[in-house]
Amino acid sequence: MRNPLSETIVNIKPSGIRKFFDIVSEMKDAISLGVGEPDFDTPWHIRDEGIFSLEKGKTFYTSNSGLIELRQEICNYCKRKNGVEYDPKKQVIITVGGSEAIDIALRAMLDPGDEVLIPQPSYVSYEPCTILAGGKPVIISLKAENEFRLTAKEIEEACTDKTKILVLPFPNNPTGAIMEKDDLEAIAKVIIEKDLFVLSDEIYAELSYKDPHVSITSIPGMKERTIYINGFSKAYAMTGWRLGYACGPEEIIAQMTKIHQFAIMCAPTTSQYAAVEALKNGDADVEMMKDAYNQRRRFLMNAFKEMGLECFEPFGAFYVFPCIKEFNMTSEEFATRLLKEEKVAVVPGTAFGDCGEGFLRISYAYSIDNLKIALERIGKFVARLREENK
Repeated sequence: MRNPLSETIVNIKPSGIRKFFDIVSEMKDAISLGVGEPDFDTPWHIRDEGIFSLEKGKTFYTSNSGLIELRQEICNYCKRKNGVEYDPKKQVIITVGGSEAIDIALRAMLDPGDEVLIPQPSYVSYEPCTILAGGKPVIISLKAENEFRLTAKEIEEACTDKTKILVLPFPNNPTGAIMEKDDLEAIAKVIIEKDLFVLSDEIYAELSYKDPHVSITSIPGMKERTIYINGFSKAYAMTGWRLGYACGPEEIIAQMTKIHQFAIMCAPTTSQYAAVEALKNGDADVEMMKDAYNQRRRFLMNAFKEMGLECFEPFGAFYVFPCIKEFNMTSEEFATRLLKEEKVAVVPGTAFGDCGEGFLRISYAYSIDNLKIALERIGKFVARLREENK
């Protein structure tokens, strides 16, 4: 019998995030700091709106692009937060999570052999989605000494005459790094000069602890060449509702909608009604959760300082990315031993690209009580390793 499988799919590695989560789910008294999911419930007023839509029988397909009232609220949000205006009828599409938006944006824009610049460490989907779209991933290795920011020089050095898209994943998963206005203005010059398009994944935009997040769409000349991706999972604790969106130039959104039409039809109707409520009345909920995350962030940074574990201070998302190079172990080895010996699950930095070697991703989307126990165990483990290495 002939091989039923696609060679392209077989050669793509599965996500490295879930491996340790699957192990810890079967381990008694283990604590997982591995999954990037808010520990808050979706706020009640948002859930109520979803429930109300079900009670009223609003269970039919929406338009392929999504509810027009939700697209309008998204436009209102972009105007309010970023100072950027979009046409809700032609420049917005509602997707099944931000992940679908990433996928269909790349498929709509890439021809075989087109190159996509992907800064790493970064979210696991960009590279495989580029390959699935027929593109060629070109990895830019971000550096700890630059606080894992992307520089104009790094873009220039990675560009060829085949480069078409730059992925801009900030605030960043897994490092927690951010790009400030000066950083964005510097890279915008190169983007325009090289005639690139940008896929800007800003799913963590609301979780920025230094200053308000700045979107690259707000930089002059960038709205026209950017697909702006956001969603509801992180800011509003709506991971299971599976709802995201993309905004961008009409001609790109139209082709993304075509793919979405054939593959998905429309995003979940109930989730869309709940999302309208989230955008209209959810700002206070976002601030409450953000304050809690910031408290946890400071707690982790202080704990790392006390145990002498090197870690640059992240100002976005809900992750820290400590360095474990002093122990002369791979990230995978460190994470495996930590799980077996202290029952704490973290994610090896290599799950987010080869340049993540020597680092761990630790999520602080967990209660302070769990974080305290986990940090005590990590502290014991680190002390034991230092004794072994004497």
